[in-house]
Amino acid sequence: MNATADTVLVSGVDLLAWRRACLRDQPARRAAFDWLLDAAGGLPWRDLQALVLQPERSVPLAQPLEALEALWSCHCRSGVPLQHLVGRVPWRDLWLDVGPEALIPRQETELLVDLALTLGPGQGRWADLGTGSGCLAVALARAWPGSTGWAVDRSSEALALARRNLDRLAPAGAVAVLQGDWWQPLGLQRGRLDRVVANPPYIPSIVVEALDPVVRDHEPRLALDGGGDGLAALRQVIAAAPVMLAPGGWLLLEHHHDQGAAVRQLLQDAGLQDCRSAPDLEGHGRFALARRSSMEHADG
Repeated sequence: MNATADTVLVSGVDLLAWRRACLRDQPARRAAFDWLLDAAGGLPWRDLQALVLQPERSVPLAQPLEALEALWSCHCRSGVPLQHLVGRVPWRDLWLDVGPEALIPRQETELLVDLALTLGPGQGRWADLGTGSGCLAVALARAWPGSTGWAVDRSSEALALARRNLDRLAPAGAVAVLQGDWWQPLGLQRGRLDRVVANPPYIPSIVVEALDPVVRDHEPRLALDGGGDGLAALRQVIAAAPVMLAPGGWLLLEHHHDQGAAVRQLLQDAGLQDCRSAPDLEGHGRFALARRSSMEHADG
């Protein structure tokens, strides 16, 4: 296999010896190191495993070993997430720009998109509340061509990041980016939204302080801290849903794995119908969905 002008050819023997040296004092972090090899070095895990079986081969890397080692050393020394150092992360079938402006998209949040898609065609209007990196808005815009979407966030820095991802990955003009708290910028869409997704902050304040420093010290507190019981933002989103959703429109939420019963109760108390939970990749209830009655008249 030959290197190109944009790659560096490295022998399998040298790469595997370098990898062992980098992990000598922290073998438990092998998965994170191999993620770096993939994201910054362009060496997928499956190709790395093939190299273990055939070390006599050579492989092209997107960066020299010295540059990759510098990223790894910076991460180990400072705790800055590898995703921030690399500047991008794989999510669904996409590579998203990421940074300290917004929460790093997690794999389980991909399921929120899948849930939205199971509810039928996404024709009409939808919104992503607390869009952060824009990951949900990008995925929905690509899945629902011809629909109209809004990506909302309080943080201007997060919106700038979301706008970059939307401009690069979503159909042109499919999503409008709005700054404000939850539903507030969407007043003109009152009673007209067919699908609304949100991954709000849901970690109790006291638990935030106990998070891994890589998360606690480098991801925005605004995207993590859900107040005393973790439900503050969820209450705000749910409370206005009955007047903001179109008749028959759905609200889909991500929450902490132990908040399912409380969130379902909030949805029921708001007068929404078909309130139910859905599991994450490990089988824990992490998502809730409910709809406005289709018998109601739209507001406005």
